[in-house]
Amino acid sequence: MTDHPNAALVRQYFEGEIEDYANGIDDDVEWWEIGRAEPIIGKTALLAHMEEQAGLWEIDGSVHDVVANDEHAVALINATGKRDGRTLDYRVAEIYHIRDGKVTHRWAFSDDTATITEFFS
Repeated sequence: MTDHPNAALVRQYFEGEIEDYANGIDDDVEWWEIGRAEPIIGKTALLAHMEEQAGLWEIDGSVHDVVANDEHAVALINATGKRDGRTLDYRVAEIYHIRDGKVTHRWAFSDDTATITEFFS
């Protein structure tokens, strides 16, 4: 069975390069991260945030599954965070609102928000 185009788009994020990822983000994206009280607004701000965080930690994610329709995709991710010689394994559900092949909103939820927030702060 072939993936819905929005499922294929989200899978590409986890398998591609940062340029591929950036191409699928709307200029006015609203990006919610685990542990943040406010979203990051706009692709420029999101990419600057990602660049600022680069090297502080490493996250390896493997896609468990992606389900999608014409407006949304939900990715179930198994992730491993590495920071300061420590490792954290956790699960994430990422919800995407997609319009015209671009992510306009993204929310991330996890099985242990408090532990993840502490680990990455």
